[in-house]
Amino acid sequence: KKTILLPALCVGWMVAAFTVNAAEAEKTAAPIHHTSSEVCKSCHKEIYKQWKGSMHANSTAIKDPIHGTFYGMVAGSPTEEGVLHKASQKYPICLQCHSPNAAKDKVTKLDAKPAYSEGVNCVACHTLGKFKGTTGKDGKQMLGMKAYEVSDNLQGPQGFKTTFATAEEDDIFGDSGGEGDDDKKPNPHLGEEVELDGETIPSMPMDGNPKLMKTNDACMGCHDKRNNPNKVALCQTGDEYIAGKSEVACTACHMPIAGDFADHSMGGGHKSAMMKRAIIFSVSSEADGDNLKTTINMENKQPHSLPTGAPFRNIYLKLTAFDAEGNVLWENAEGHPGKSDPQAYLKYSITDDEGKPASPPKATKLGEDSRLKAFEKRELTYSIPAKDVAVVRGELFYNLLWPGLVKKFDKLPEELTAPMPIAMSEVKI
Repeated sequence: KKTILLPALCVGWMVAAFTVNAAEAEKTAAPIHHTSSEVCKSCHKEIYKQWKGSMHANSTAIKDPIHGTFYGMVAGSPTEEGVLHKASQKYPICLQCHSPNAAKDKVTKLDAKPAYSEGVNCVACHTLGKFKGTTGKDGKQMLGMKAYEVSDNLQGPQGFKTTFATAEEDDIFGDSGGEGDDDKKPNPHLGEEVELDGETIPSMPMDGNPKLMKTNDACMGCHDKRNNPNKVALCQTGDEYIAGKSEVACTACHMPIAGDFADHSMGGGHKSAMMKRAIIFSVSSEADGDNLKTTINMENKQPHSLPTGAPFRNIYLKLTAFDAEGNVLWENAEGHPGKSDPQAYLKYSITDDEGKPASPPKATKLGEDSRLKAFEKRELTYSIPAKDVAVVRGELFYNLLWPGLVKKFDKLPEELTAPMPIAMSEVKI
């Protein structure tokens, strides 16, 4: 019995030890979506710097004060585990776009890992394998990570020669570390870990995937449209783009080529320069009896509505007539023109059943949409008393929030609530 039993015990011990070691090895091999952008920074210094200042890097409820305010209202604290959407009692759908790596793990404590708190970081975009669309077979919306098949390999706009190629051949990573950095760097995307500046960079194989990375498929999982629980579209950039019948890719504007690489600043509604480039604006004025017939021309150069995205973004026109000393003689509205000059207010409104303004989670109907449609040209006319007028000036201001929300969210930083000047034109009389 002893000669039979001892080998069995040894085999059992060996199997148990192997099982434990395998389990431990599995624990230490972190999945790719846990990779911090700090790892990518080792080679992609300039791209990392661009991304770090983008809204993608600051998309979480921890870093974006506006999103954080809404998240606190509909869900709870972004630094606590087990948070549920208050209305549905389900995992917060917001995280599918605003913290996709956390959403993949169904985690709500966003400071638990750097890859969670980094929001839409490098691997969040570069592991998207195939776009499935934002509507499932059951008709329900699939937002953020749910709209994609996700890969365990990084996805890039092009692949690498891994067969019949030297390490130096056709390798774009030699000068990707930043301006003036010409030293050849090892490439961890060829299948093996590498050493760089005393650090071990893990193997991160990359597949060429131009079908996704060079098209709007990479963007539409989060930027197509988003309905509230009452099926009211809160944002609908995708539908606006389709209506505009444009073939211009999102990346053409939001990720233009700068030097040898796409600009990962990904400018949008938070960037003054992007908003200024988005519209052509001019003022003309001519005598018409005792008045000045003043014409405002606006042209949206975007393949989607302006403004787009979150429904509370808006633009308004301020038209002012001055005398020779700079005193105001006439203006189209005192303060915000929303009520006194509706044509000067470009907004997307959502309402309750009675047509009264409603908050995004509670809206039941679409209200007036006075925004500029894709590529729309619009002309507004005003009659201004001509007496003593020396200058007529028109100005466009962009706001991230409706005026009512600015008052309600009075603890937000001023740079997020103050009107952003995006266009100015004046004519001397």
